Amino acid sequence: MKLHQQRRTFLKGTLAGGAVLAAAGLGLIPARLALAAWPEAAFHATSLDEALTKVFGSNALEASDKVVLKAPSIAENGAVVPITINGEQFDNVESISIFSEKNPTPFVARFNFKPGCLPDVSTRIKMGESGDVIAVVQAGGKLYSARTNVKVTVGGCGG
Repeated sequence: MKLHQQRRTFLKGTLAGGAVLAAAGLGLIPARLALAAWPEAAFHATSLDEALTKVFGSNALEASDKVVLKAPSIAENGAVVPITINGEQFDNVESISIFSEKNPTPFVARFNFKPGCLPDVSTRIKMGESGDVIAVVQAGGKLYSARTNVKVTVGGCGG
C-alpha cells in the first residue's frame, strides 16, 4: 500500500512540474518563477575560490570524513568521470555541490535537497585535466568538504 502512495505522489509531482514548465514555455508564467534559482555567476568563475564564494558567499570549507566522495583515481576518459557523493551522516542537508579544481570553470554542479530527502548523488562530470574533485555538503548552515585527486589519461590534457 505504501509503495502505491509513493508512486502516486511521484506521478502527481511529475505531472505538476511538467505543467509548470509547459506554462512557462507558453509564456503564461515567467520562466524565472517556474525554475529554481541557480548561481549563474558561479558557472563563469575561473578559480576555485571565486566559484566557492559565488555559490556560498564564502570559500571557507571544513574538511570532513563524513562527506563520502567516491571517484576513480584514474579516469580513462575525462569527458565522463563517475562521481558519487553521500552526505547521509549530516542532519538537514541543504545541498551537495561538485567542483573540479583544474577545470577552466571549476563549478560543475549543485543538487538542492528538501528536508527528509536522502543526500546521495551519483553523476558523471567532465574534467579537462588531472586535478582535485571537491564535494561540498551544505548542512545546518555550514560547509563540509572532501576532495580526491583524479588523474585523467584520455579526453583531457592528461597532465
